[in-house]
Amino acid sequence: MSKEMLADLTQPQRDRLAFVELRVRFIGEIRRQDLVSRFGIQSAAATRDLALYKDLAAGNIDYDAKGKSYVLGADFQPVFDFPPERVLSWLTQGFGDGEPVRLKAWVASESPSRLTHPDLDVLASVTRAIHQECALDIEYHSISSGQSEREVVPFALIDNGLRWHVRAFDRQSQEFRDFVITRIRRPVLLKGMPVLPHEASDQDIQWTRILELDLVPHPDQPHPEISEMDYSMERGMLKMKLRAAMAGYILRKWSVDCSPTHKLNGPEHRLWLRNHLALYGVRSAVLAPGYESPEPVEPEQDCD
Repeated sequence: MSKEMLADLTQPQRDRLAFVELRVRFIGEIRRQDLVSRFGIQSAAATRDLALYKDLAAGNIDYDAKGKSYVLGADFQPVFDFPPERVLSWLTQGFGDGEPVRLKAWVASESPSRLTHPDLDVLASVTRAIHQECALDIEYHSISSGQSEREVVPFALIDNGLRWHVRAFDRQSQEFRDFVITRIRRPVLLKGMPVLPHEASDQDIQWTRILELDLVPHPDQPHPEISEMDYSMERGMLKMKLRAAMAGYILRKWSVDCSPTHKLNGPEHRLWLRNHLALYGVRSAVLAPGYESPEPVEPEQDCD
């Protein structure tokens, strides 16, 4: 599809075609009803949009008569140049799926950007595997064990504040682990291989376990009332509920002192985890600042 062809379309048409591409690339399929529900158009208009995309981007989508849906074509080449931030916002928060044009900001602002972004083709394979509930064959580069071939069953994306991970069952180790998406190469969906019951997300204890953490102003930092204001505390405490698999990442991102005796005195440690024993048995707790496990805990591979 040339830029000239796109320019001849109306903005609403381009937005709908961009949505078609996002659905097919990252979810693996799209139906007319998806367009009808998203844009409030008639079924006939949705049919025309799908036909238009197929005509202008030959090879990007194929019709699956059995599933009555359009699926990713074998010769897919992206038409729209979506920034990774937009894609991840759409995947995880459900917005930002219009044509990726640069919009004028209403107010001046600055925000820190990530040092790295996942490759969108790799991310697309991961998210299609999640949506279609199938395994994924990958080449993975681990800090601890180097390069290896793995079969994983992914089920959720994780943002640790610095980089994106995927939570998955690893058939090699027979454990649920986090895999850094930028370390994945050559992903291939294994559609013909069934996912076994013990590989499902509801069997991941670290994922299903919900922690209740009590964060308070750090006892050794001045002006605790400021921390109460900054973190919207009630009665001097911020109660958080986190998945065990996420706890270490979040506590590190917030620089929460998780030591029993609040021994971390740096100015970045504005908060202290008062009920530090809540992290007992949490594998990601090795990432929490100052955490002292009562017994050795083996961290998950590439848990960083």
